[in-house]
Amino acid sequence: MKKTVIIGATTNPARYAFAAADLLTAKGHPIIPVGIKKGEVQGKAILNIREEPQIEEVDTVTLYIGPRHQPEWYDYIIGLQPKRIVFNPGTENEEFMVMAEKAGIHTEEACTLVLLRLGNY
Repeated sequence: MKKTVIIGATTNPARYAFAAADLLTAKGHPIIPVGIKKGEVQGKAILNIREEPQIEEVDTVTLYIGPRHQPEWYDYIIGLQPKRIVFNPGTENEEFMVMAEKAGIHTEEACTLVLLRLGNY
């Protein structure tokens, strides 16, 4: 299974990041929720992105923060050394994608929920 860091995790069930946490967990993928909101998602505490928590052996980072808020986290996210970054709808960012690719990280403009439902995650 693919350890997934959810950047922009939230406790709000109306948000796609929350739905992704649910579906990733249901499909057996371990999640690490990271964001600015406090709380728990799927029994996991949301780690404070401002503290830049170190996370080992990351397969995928799935982004749920818009391009306007991404630049301050470029170095942190790349430093997690994920195999890939999924840019969910509304998070697409050519500048960040180029930086990630140069660092050897595969990037994908896709919807985590759709990938999971189609079995293409």
